[in-house]
Amino acid sequence: MGRTLLQLLLQIPPILLLFLIHYTLAQQAFLNSTIERSALLDLRSSLGLRGTDWPIKSDPCRTWNGVHCKNGRVTGISVSGFKRTRIGRLNPSFRVDSLVNLTFLEFFNASRFSLPGAIPSWLGYRLGSLQVLDLRFSSVSGSIPESIGSLTALNALYLSNNRLVGSIPSALGQLEKLSVLDLSRNSLTGQIPSAFGLLKNLSRLHVSSNYLSGPIPSSLGSISTLQFLDLSDNSLAASIPVELGNLSQLVELNFTRNSLSGSLPVEFAGLKSLQRLEIGDNGIEGGLPEGLFSSLDKLEVVDLSRNKIDSAVPGALLLLPNLLVLNLSDNNFTGTLPNVSSNGNSNGALFDISNNLLYGNLVAPFRHFSFIDLSGNYIQGKIPDGGQNNISLDRNCLQAVSNQKSLEDCKLFYDARGLSFDNVGAAEPIQPPLPEPAPKKRKRWIYILTGLVVGVAFIVLLVVVMVILLRKCDKRTNNQRGSANVGPVPEGDSLSVPKDPTIISSMRDSFTYDQLLSSTGAFSETNLIRHGHSGDLFRGFLDGGFPIVVKKVNICSKNESYTIELELFSKYSHTRLVPFLGHCSENENEKLLVYKYMLNGDLASSLYRLRDSVDDSLQSLDWITRLKIAIGTAEGLSYLHHECHPPVVHRDIQASSILLDDKFEVRIGSLSEARVQEGESHHSKITRFLRKPQSSEPGPSGSSSTSCAYDVYCFGKVLLELITGKLGISKSDDASTKEWLDHTLGYISIYDKELVTKIVDSSLMIDEDLLEEVWAMAIVARSCLNPKPSKRPPMKYILKALENPLKVVREESYSSGRLRATSSRRSWSTAFFGSWRHSSLDHAAIITNREGLSGLKQAGRVGSYGSSGIGHSSSNKKLSNDIFPEALEMQDMDQQDEH
Repeated sequence: MGRTLLQLLLQIPPILLLFLIHYTLAQQAFLNSTIERSALLDLRSSLGLRGTDWPIKSDPCRTWNGVHCKNGRVTGISVSGFKRTRIGRLNPSFRVDSLVNLTFLEFFNASRFSLPGAIPSWLGYRLGSLQVLDLRFSSVSGSIPESIGSLTALNALYLSNNRLVGSIPSALGQLEKLSVLDLSRNSLTGQIPSAFGLLKNLSRLHVSSNYLSGPIPSSLGSISTLQFLDLSDNSLAASIPVELGNLSQLVELNFTRNSLSGSLPVEFAGLKSLQRLEIGDNGIEGGLPEGLFSSLDKLEVVDLSRNKIDSAVPGALLLLPNLLVLNLSDNNFTGTLPNVSSNGNSNGALFDISNNLLYGNLVAPFRHFSFIDLSGNYIQGKIPDGGQNNISLDRNCLQAVSNQKSLEDCKLFYDARGLSFDNVGAAEPIQPPLPEPAPKKRKRWIYILTGLVVGVAFIVLLVVVMVILLRKCDKRTNNQRGSANVGPVPEGDSLSVPKDPTIISSMRDSFTYDQLLSSTGAFSETNLIRHGHSGDLFRGFLDGGFPIVVKKVNICSKNESYTIELELFSKYSHTRLVPFLGHCSENENEKLLVYKYMLNGDLASSLYRLRDSVDDSLQSLDWITRLKIAIGTAEGLSYLHHECHPPVVHRDIQASSILLDDKFEVRIGSLSEARVQEGESHHSKITRFLRKPQSSEPGPSGSSSTSCAYDVYCFGKVLLELITGKLGISKSDDASTKEWLDHTLGYISIYDKELVTKIVDSSLMIDEDLLEEVWAMAIVARSCLNPKPSKRPPMKYILKALENPLKVVREESYSSGRLRATSSRRSWSTAFFGSWRHSSLDHAAIITNREGLSGLKQAGRVGSYGSSGIGHSSSNKKLSNDIFPEALEMQDMDQQDEH
């Protein structure tokens, strides 16, 4: 019988046999997961997951996104980035109680999925098989429960970018298998537990951007497997433990922005694998130990800025073979600068040794460096022949160079140290000779000329008064004649409108209600373009086929928007504003505004569109057109900000408010939210209408939405949409958008053009020349998105940057745009991007990951909510990676423009 069965099995085709085996295992899987299926359904309900992700009638192990099974048991769940249902969004919370029935669960990933609430304490007791717990960017609050220490199988714990408070439980030291521990960007307090020294398998420890205090535990030096240690942006005090020198596997060490004191341990010479050493913004004092850097030949980034180090600059430090970034600024380094100009290993390096006490002469040009900043020292003599386009030497004691220290300061410095000063430093300013008193005979002529000037001024004043009176008479005559009819404009984009904001009558009843009703098909749904926040937009055609757009203003919710737009268009006119044709106010309950129709719609609908009705593939705008749109939008905003008096803030710049005509020329619409900039003291009628009590709501990073800086921020997001092709960024300011911005801005660096290719829209065809333009626009976008409103560049300089993109990134701009311009009259590019170079070494503008990729590091503190690097910050600590112009530079530019 057994032999017969075996013969039958051998006769079954292999494919059918595999099917039978698979079916049997599937049946077994279903039988084993009955309880777990119920638990998954409960989790689906409690988290408000959508049916498209977890379809209720299908097998979770086979079709549910993010659910992983093994032998019929659920071993992993990932809801990372999922969206909740509408009902689920109404009351989101940390409701994962059904996980207790998934006893074989090895990983749970809810990163970037909102779980507001505290981590339940039972989680540590009931999920004994858990190996990975990932709750990054999940809005988790409360404290870290002690029970997490009971998850003995855990090897990765990610809790960064949340709202966690309280102290770090020492019980985490019991997680012997833990390899990654990331608690960064929260609001944790207290000390770092010394029990962390028991984590013998730990390779990454990140607790940056919290409020931790006390000393750095010396026990961390016993974790021989540690590769990445980031304790930056806290309030840690005391000296650096010498035991950390035992971490021979350490690749990155970051202690910036703390209150550490003492000297740099000589034991750090044992960090043979170290590539990044960042201890800026502390109180490190004394000298650098002899021979410390001789053995650290893998170092790529060294940041010791803003400390109290007072030794000479070690020659071994400057000669490190792989050094890319060195920042020793704002210390007390003294002595002469070692001669490193002939070191071929310095090619492309960025050195900042500014604001120290270096003296002596420059030995030779620094041609091998990408840039070196020696400003704010006491270097004397002449600049060596060959030029110094890649070096900043401001505020020194050099000959025949502008912007140097006074001769008196230089003498005092050299005399106090018993040094020889060549006495030919910066020349003292020459006082102009005092004017000689005028002879008595000339005084009479002065009196005569004064009398003539006064007489002419009186006559001019009379003429001006007469002109004003005549205009008032003409105005009365016009008012008596009745209102003028402002009909459609068949050709051209601009309309001649009254310049006096008090004259509304010239635009009153320019269209009849029946006329607009007929042109829009009685406002039919087929002619509806979209629902705007101030009213619905309808397509229509006047007699003769002239296309128009009619806005049916929502009087209930926006009862002032109708008047605001009328006032705005009556005062301001520009080719970059949407052509306004007229209005209709016959019906008290329906206010209508009429504009010229834009053939290509708005940027949101034109960035991608179907090629034709047959082919469903999308065609995207080419780069030339995208740059054209960016420049056109900047022109319109520059007009509102700098040519309108008082300045007007658009307040709603996004892809849907950037309209495009048949030639893709920009016409800015959605002007119903426009307001006069805060602080402007004008009392005209338009000012009273545009400045409303509700117009001061906070914008991004706490800035007021009635400031021009708010428009600049929104425009920065539009630029990123044009670069990346990711629509919807400019209209949103939620947590996910801020997370995306935080991630994307990390790929924008003035030192690495290739980084930007990681974020460029894949549908764009970009060659090498165009890539430089993309790179330049990305730099402009990052400048616009500065979290500090006062540091965002004005629109008129943004416009210049977009019109001259290659000036932003080409090598010659580096020579004219130093950290501190050597001329008192600086070019716009220097002032606009000068602070990029001033902070170029702030916490290492170059990042080198395992693949050797260079990029810009986001070193600034993010708020406790962990939204993004440009979001709201609940920390009083400064962002150290400001990349925007200083106020003095902006003043210089304004003066230059006036000339």
